[in-house]
Amino acid sequence: QEQLVESGGGVVQPGGSLRLSCAGSRDIFGLYTMAWYRQAPGKQRELVADITLRGTPYYADSVKGRFTISRDNAKYTIDLQMSNLQPEDTAVYYCNRKYSDIWGKGTPVTVTS
Repeated sequence: QEQLVESGGGVVQPGGSLRLSCAGSRDIFGLYTMAWYRQAPGKQRELVADITLRGTPYYADSVKGRFTISRDNAKYTIDLQMSNLQPEDTAVYYCNRKYSDIWGKGTPVTVTS
């Protein structure tokens, strides 16, 4: 069974940091681009960042300069380092193999004072 498992979410104050991790397998990661999405309450799921096999990142404008995506091709993991978090970053964060239906169950991030 193909599976992605996210971890690292939590509650943080504005300006704080969190590091999310997503663990998969060789079958899932393969040669594919991996991505982080998020879905805030009442909003559509949106792409936050993705990273190619070779490590080329893409960031949504809303997180550029604050978030950093990375991957470990030997461990089949991707991470999302989030800094200077703001209330508008509150959402459930999901790991995804880009352009596929392979998703994790998500990890919630709440930014509140």
